Amino acid sequence: MPPPGPDRPLMLELAILGLLEDQELHGYEIRKRLRDELGLFSNISFGSLYPALSRLERGGAVRAVGEVDEVGGGPVPMTGSLSGERAALRSRRATPGRGRRGRKVYGITEEGRRQFTDLLGSESGAGSEDARSFGLRLAFARYLPPQARLRLLERRRAQLAQRLTETRAATAAGSRLDPYARSLVEHTTESTERDISWLDQLIEAERRRNEHLTAAPGEAGGREQG
Repeated sequence: MPPPGPDRPLMLELAILGLLEDQELHGYEIRKRLRDELGLFSNISFGSLYPALSRLERGGAVRAVGEVDEVGGGPVPMTGSLSGERAALRSRRATPGRGRRGRKVYGITEEGRRQFTDLLGSESGAGSEDARSFGLRLAFARYLPPQARLRLLERRRAQLAQRLTETRAATAAGSRLDPYARSLVEHTTESTERDISWLDQLIEAERRRNEHLTAAPGEAGGREQG
């Protein structure tokens, strides 16, 4: 696995907070969903995941809400009573057939929701935003305000339009390229054109949705007056 870039820890924390916004999860489930559902952290290891969870827990963004044993049995609630939690765990472990190791279940806090919103809507470094960063933000775009969603899409389109200009210029100057290099440039151009077309559709749909939301209060008022 390549060493993380400067923004990778923040992207991982954004992904974790977004998953926990949906539901409480333990580490194994978080890793599985990062790999299988988001598809953006296919090589994520527990050596990267658990330090990120620890950072978020220390920062008050997530908290332990329970513990699940390895063979199921449901969570042991974190009640704030240490003796009560220990008694519940002892009872679990004394039951025949149950695993002896527990997995901490994490939930997002109000501070975590604030951090998630800030990370999701951040436009710092937007000019160098890569496909992974954009894809991750798009996966959780339902949590963004409408105008912020639209800016996310338009920003990515502008980046790809600039890339398309550059690759077309490379193609035009391609007399010095061998057939394989030229084929790669042409493939990149076609892929970028498809991505721009896809973004155009998303942007148009988002604008229509925003127009509908803007018009709806007036329409509702008109019906009420009638």
